[in-house]
Amino acid sequence: MVFLFRNKPKTDLARPAKDLLLRLWQSPPLPQKTEDELVKTLSQMKLILQGTHESESSPEQVAHLVNSTIQEDLLYLLAHSIRLLPFESRKDCQSIFSYVLRFKAANTLSPEPPAMSYIIHQRPEVIVELCRGYAYKESAMPCGVVLREILKQYEEVAAIILYDESQENERATSLDEIDPTKAPLQSGKGVFWNFFPWIQNGAFEVSTDAFTTFRELLTRHKQLVALYLEKNFHLFFSRYNSILVQSSSYVTKRQSIKLLGELLLDRANYNVMTQYVESGDHLKICMTLLKDDRKMVQYEGFHVFKVFVANPHKSPPVQRILVNNRERLLRFLPTFLEDRTEDEQFMDEKSFLIRQIESMGPVPS
Repeated sequence: MVFLFRNKPKTDLARPAKDLLLRLWQSPPLPQKTEDELVKTLSQMKLILQGTHESESSPEQVAHLVNSTIQEDLLYLLAHSIRLLPFESRKDCQSIFSYVLRFKAANTLSPEPPAMSYIIHQRPEVIVELCRGYAYKESAMPCGVVLREILKQYEEVAAIILYDESQENERATSLDEIDPTKAPLQSGKGVFWNFFPWIQNGAFEVSTDAFTTFRELLTRHKQLVALYLEKNFHLFFSRYNSILVQSSSYVTKRQSIKLLGELLLDRANYNVMTQYVESGDHLKICMTLLKDDRKMVQYEGFHVFKVFVANPHKSPPVQRILVNNRERLLRFLPTFLEDRTEDEQFMDEKSFLIRQIESMGPVPS
C-alpha cells in the first residue's frame, strides 16, 4: 500500500469520490470499471485517514482531506448513497465517517471537530440521512454505528433527530430553528417517528440495530429527552405502547418493556412518570404483560407494574383497577416468578407490592 501514497497525492480524493457517487444515481447502473474505481477511491480515503501498518497517517494530509470532504459536501452524499455500495465499501464509508467526524487539528481553538460543527450547524441533512439508512438493510448497521458514536457526545445531534420534521428531499430542521422550551407539538411525521416502523417491521438485524440507536437517543441526553417526552407525551406513548410494547416480536417486546421501565424510573423523567402512571389504560397494558407466557416479558412487565403500585398518589382510575382486582392480584403475586428465589431485590419488591395492595382502601367514588 505504500506505493499508493507515492504515486498519487493523498488529498485529492474528495472531488473524484463525489463525482463517482453522483454517477451511482444515474441509470443504467455503473459500469464495473467505474464501480471498481469508486471502491478504490473510498478505500484510499480510509487509508489516508487511519494509516497503514507500514505508514502512519499524516495530520496535515488528514486535515486537507477532511477540509475537502466538508467543502465538497461529501458526507451527505456518502450517507445518501451508502446502501448502493458493495459490502466492503460500506464498511469503508463507516470508517471515513468516524475519522472525519472526530478529527480536530492540534492547533484549533474550536471545541468541536470541524466536520462535526459543519453537519450540526450547516448540514443537518447528513444526520437525518444517516437515520434514513434504517430504511434499507444494506445501510442500517453502518449508519447506526456512526449515529451512536455522535449521539454519545453531542446533544445537538439528538435535538436534530427529535425535532426534525422534514420529508425526503426537503431541507432538514436546523439547530437554530430548535427551541425545546417553545417547540410546537410534533406531527409524528419527522424522522424520529420512523424509528417505530423501522424497529417493528425491519429485518431482525435492522430492527435490533435501530432499537439500539433508539435507546441511545432516549437515554443519553436526559433533560432534552424529558422535555420532549413531556410535551409530546400522548403521541409518543400511544405509539410506544401499541407498536413496541405490544409487538408480536419477542425481542422487540422485551427490549421495549425494559426500556419503558428505565425511562419511568429515571429521576430526570419524573414528570413523565407521574403522567404515565395516572392512566388506567397503561396499567391494563402492564397487567396483561404479567400474564404473558414468556417469563422475561413477565419480569420486565413487573418493573413497570411496580411503579403504578408504589405510587403514593394513585389516580382514581388506577386505584379502581387495583382494588377491583385486589383478590386476584393477591392470589397471583405470591407465586409469580417464584423460581427467582436468588433475586433478593425482586422478592423484596414483590413482597412490598403485596403489602401495598392489601392495605389499599375502598374504591374511590
